[in-house]
Amino acid sequence: MTVRVAAYYRVSTQRQAKEGLSLEDQQRAVRSDCDARGEVIVEEYIERGVSGRTDERAELQRLLADANSIPRPFDAVVVHSFSRFFRDAAILELTVRGLRANGIQYRSITQPTGNDDAGSMIRQVFAIFDEYGSKENAKHVRRTMVANAKEGFWNGAAPPYGYKTIVAEVRGKKQKKKLEVDEVEAPVVRRIFDLASKGVGKSGPLGVKKIVTYLNHNGYRTRNGNFWHIGPLHQLLTRSTYKGVHQYNRSDSRTRAKRSEDEIVEVAVPPIVSVDQWSAVQEILRSKNPKVSPPQTVSGPILLTGMARCAECGSAMTIRTGKSGRYRYYSCANAQARGKAACSGLSVRMERLDEAVTSALCERVLEPSRLENLLREIGDRMQEVDSRDRGEMLRVEAELAEAKLRLDRLHEAIEKGIVDASDAQFASRIAKATTDRDVAAVAKERIVARRVSGVDITPDKVVAFGAVMRDAITAGEIPFRKTYLRLFVDEIRVGPEVALIRGRHDRLRSRVASGSPFDGGGMVPITVQEWRARRDSNP
Repeated sequence: MTVRVAAYYRVSTQRQAKEGLSLEDQQRAVRSDCDARGEVIVEEYIERGVSGRTDERAELQRLLADANSIPRPFDAVVVHSFSRFFRDAAILELTVRGLRANGIQYRSITQPTGNDDAGSMIRQVFAIFDEYGSKENAKHVRRTMVANAKEGFWNGAAPPYGYKTIVAEVRGKKQKKKLEVDEVEAPVVRRIFDLASKGVGKSGPLGVKKIVTYLNHNGYRTRNGNFWHIGPLHQLLTRSTYKGVHQYNRSDSRTRAKRSEDEIVEVAVPPIVSVDQWSAVQEILRSKNPKVSPPQTVSGPILLTGMARCAECGSAMTIRTGKSGRYRYYSCANAQARGKAACSGLSVRMERLDEAVTSALCERVLEPSRLENLLREIGDRMQEVDSRDRGEMLRVEAELAEAKLRLDRLHEAIEKGIVDASDAQFASRIAKATTDRDVAAVAKERIVARRVSGVDITPDKVVAFGAVMRDAITAGEIPFRKTYLRLFVDEIRVGPEVALIRGRHDRLRSRVASGSPFDGGGMVPITVQEWRARRDSNP
């Protein structure tokens, strides 16, 4: 039977992806290898400009989803080299085991390893060296980029709005670039700073939200043609680049952690606004900071914030006050941030939505007979999954114990002087045992995270849980009520006439089974209809 192949290609930089050099090499080699073997490539997954140190990749996730479909669409996953698939040894091994559990083989055309135990060990050694090499390469690249910035050159990212890059000099085959003012975007930047420092007419300085509304209403768009938003605009107004001083290496690109002052590199660039105007805007922004001057949007404990979302655009709903300050409303954050051009901006009286949601939960979920029927249906669906998880847990725990025992014996051999720790073959055995242990540990954590409580659900537990929860979400202080509500409600989609409440059914079942709301699938939707039959006069 002809082997059906899924080919996966990846490049880790935008430059490689744009020029297609590395991708073309991978495709050519993989296609040639499959042709020689008489295999047929049925699907190609191409990942452009993403790191191999994470599994958060669109094409990779598409491949894994396809691999789990029934019937399976391919028999093997083929890559140019193991590092193209992953540069994290533990995640790679866990992914390969998942593929093989579905009857799908995995191989590299440049690093043949075989499908036996020896082949698995060699693959894991390759993966460990790939991961180490990736981390070392990242350190070298960072040092080079810092040195490049100290010389006054731009390091290749998209330039800030208002700037473009130009080639300042050529060193060998490398072009060294610097920032230059973009005469198309720069007037918009100057307009934004004028609005922040002077305003329109006699309005006085405009706040960030009003500037966003002004820009979007008057047809100004970002470089990508999108609406302006509060966050990026605030970053623009506070960025020192516009006064002529660009700061490089302010934070870690992966963790976003701020670096110390001595690690930051300041690069002189052409200014777009004067230092005086930039400084004046910073002072105005500081004076309007909520820590200095409280905003009109009400702060403090609000029952449904973090759960309520606008049904029209999907954005979170936050609290604002009416003109008189007497009433409070859940309002679409998208409309508040970008204006009516982005969303029509649904607003709902806070007390009305709070009451509608808690009443619906008490009547449609927490009433004992309804709760018991719901949990019975959920339990039937989850029983098969729970049984499969128990079997998988036994297998994984056995693998973990075996790997730990093997690793202990290897270390004991070193301690007793039976073997030399510097021996390459012995080092590879330790590397394989370490990888096996780490992979099994990660697999066990995943199973534990998704397993459903096996405790029986009795009628007494259902009645007791329902009574506790009905009282908890309707009485007492807001923070206390909100804590209980968040135990089983994930999201509330609020529309003009209907609010749809969604929650995790596995969490609800496990907490009823345990007899406690705080002991720890799919979604349980509850619809609240006609809760806004009478609209407010101050929407």
